[in-house]
Amino acid sequence: MDFSSSRILAQGVFVLLVLSSVAEGTEPRTILVGDSEGWRAGTNYTQWAIQNSPFHINDTLVFKYPPPGNSTVTQSVYLLPDLWSYITCEFRGAKVLGNASEGRDEGFKVALTELKSYYFASAEGNSYDCLAGLTKFTAVPSS
Repeated sequence: MDFSSSRILAQGVFVLLVLSSVAEGTEPRTILVGDSEGWRAGTNYTQWAIQNSPFHINDTLVFKYPPPGNSTVTQSVYLLPDLWSYITCEFRGAKVLGNASEGRDEGFKVALTELKSYYFASAEGNSYDCLAGLTKFTAVPSS
């Protein structure tokens, strides 16, 4: 293969990569956090996030969980401001996205609209699950 043929081949591969990434970004997904199990205490969502990656701009996460009751552990969803807050489960400065009753029925939606890291966690039970690495995950959407 001569130089010009390999250059044309390389350009063709580049165009295909660009087209596939553009096409991939055009169809936002609606993703149920935790799949059919939903958002619940004592669950390691890191594996779930890995299985559902990559996340893209305009994907929507749906958080569903039962309302507080005698047989369920109260849940909530917070958006933590930074990686340090996520690692240490520090909820000062965090934004409540869904309180204990907002996850019932159809749940609530969070659109990933920015190219940034989204740090989600539950603060219930004195942040025990969060500190144990449970009921929290990170979503980093790409374009």
